[in-house]
Amino acid sequence: MADSRTAATETSRQGLWSRIVNNDNICGYIFIAPFIIGFLVFTIIPMGASLFLSFTKYDILGAPQWIGLQNFKTMFTQDPKFWKSFWVTVKYVFIAIPLRLLFALMIALVLSKDTKGTSFYRASYYLPSLIGGSIAIAVLWKRIFGTGSVINSLLAMLGININYSWIGNPKTALLTLIILAVWQFGSPMLIFLSGIKQIPRSYYEAARIDGASGGACFFRITLPLLTPVIFFNLIMQMITGFMVFTQGYIITEGGPLDSTLFYALYMYRQSFTYYNMGYGCAMAWFMLVIIAIMTSIVFKSSSAWVYYESME
Repeated sequence: MADSRTAATETSRQGLWSRIVNNDNICGYIFIAPFIIGFLVFTIIPMGASLFLSFTKYDILGAPQWIGLQNFKTMFTQDPKFWKSFWVTVKYVFIAIPLRLLFALMIALVLSKDTKGTSFYRASYYLPSLIGGSIAIAVLWKRIFGTGSVINSLLAMLGININYSWIGNPKTALLTLIILAVWQFGSPMLIFLSGIKQIPRSYYEAARIDGASGGACFFRITLPLLTPVIFFNLIMQMITGFMVFTQGYIITEGGPLDSTLFYALYMYRQSFTYYNMGYGCAMAWFMLVIIAIMTSIVFKSSSAWVYYESME
């Protein structure tokens, strides 16, 4: 009797497993379960906690105290450093990101030609994007533009004697970080290069037969067909630009005179240096709204300048 029950149980289990395996929906949910769990645990739940804490006074060590919109009121009306950090970040984004995309496109056009050593040069130009955000590069950049720096030595060889720190001058400190951002053009360059490779060669051949110059081919063929890639790179680089942190934290520490006090750096200080986590969460949500607005503007304007072949 016991053997028959065991056999029936085993048969039932096999039947259940067979139904699970043969059910595509269940198998799909099983395979995506790790992502769903990770998304809930590491994204949705932290975002919900951050939204709640933005309405509280929370010093990490004690229990949060509900204060309503006081954090946002303080941000907008009583904290000049908040607006200082915001406009420094906006200035950085609106200067560094267009320059980075421009250099990335220029280098991608040069490397799109299959010549000897092209693969080596592609890897070399991409390398700064891999190591550019590291602590080591930030320290090196600090040495390059500091007092007695490499830049000053090179200028002295040209007869231009400058004895001050580029990162220590409020007028040039942000410029040094913009140069670092432009130097890290490898990632958008590879995306541009991929987009250029997707353009049919027959378009250029037909244009040359009609007598089109190289400039005409670029502005009439390459640039219009690259607008979807430009659109993607612009969105991704803009979001990354608003989150800039390491450069200001390691190279300039937000100085001098808060000229490089990036928004993320000030938010970090409020949260972990001043133990004002509730205020830091409020700052994070404000930046999320700003990024969403900027992204929406780019998306809305894309219909006027982004060209898709499927639109023909």
